[in-house]
Amino acid sequence: MTIEFLTNTVKVDVDGRVATIQLNRPESLNSINAEMIKELSYSLKEISNSDEIDIVVLTGNERAFSSGGDIKTMLSENANENDFYVVMDSISELMVTLHNLPMLTISAISGAAAGLGLSIALATDYILADKNSKLAMNFIGIGLIPDGGAHFFLEKRLGEDRAKQLIWEGKVLSAEEAVNMKLIHEVSENYKESLQKKVEEWLGKPVKAMIKTKKIYAEKNRPQLLKLLELEKHGQFAMRQTKDHKEGIAAFLEKRKPNYIGK
Repeated sequence: MTIEFLTNTVKVDVDGRVATIQLNRPESLNSINAEMIKELSYSLKEISNSDEIDIVVLTGNERAFSSGGDIKTMLSENANENDFYVVMDSISELMVTLHNLPMLTISAISGAAAGLGLSIALATDYILADKNSKLAMNFIGIGLIPDGGAHFFLEKRLGEDRAKQLIWEGKVLSAEEAVNMKLIHEVSENYKESLQKKVEEWLGKPVKAMIKTKKIYAEKNRPQLLKLLELEKHGQFAMRQTKDHKEGIAAFLEKRKPNYIGK
């Protein structure tokens, strides 16, 4: 069985027991806007209703997995408090859906995986990256905190102390650096070949037992994920009001070093 469907921002291909979801805004390095959040969430929910699909692969195009949140949306003068909370609630819905998906999930990264894009990758069960890819939890660069459940996912992978250091540094990591610190699982010279190998390996295993283990952990951790998503939502709104955030945005647009004052 091969099924394809395409929304404005997401392309879905189902081939037998494997569904591939491609983030599809190549003109902006797959930056994530409100439309993509909703369409990705919708696609995952549609897939979750299938009894035939065992593995879901998330990927971007050759240039990027995702460069993160759409800066144009962030800078919109028409945005108001209600819009912000609606978008953040949509992000929470997406992350809970992905985290609880009753299939095995893989992120295949090529190019950039930054900000919210990296949060999405971290929500999957296995992450492999092309050797030339770059990863960054870089919210700190514009005076913000990570969202998309990043505090939850980073703590699970790295522990609280190392997660804090990664968040505060906001540095761009090579794929090798990311795998060495156990942020991701695999680096490959040819990530497409490695992806196919991993998919075939999993398809040859008792997948239902693997998924049952995933469900047990997902149910155990669900309250903490929900709590951190809520804390991120309110924390991010507070950070958007700071002078340092406004300075970070100005410095980004003017391509200069920001002058932060701690307010």
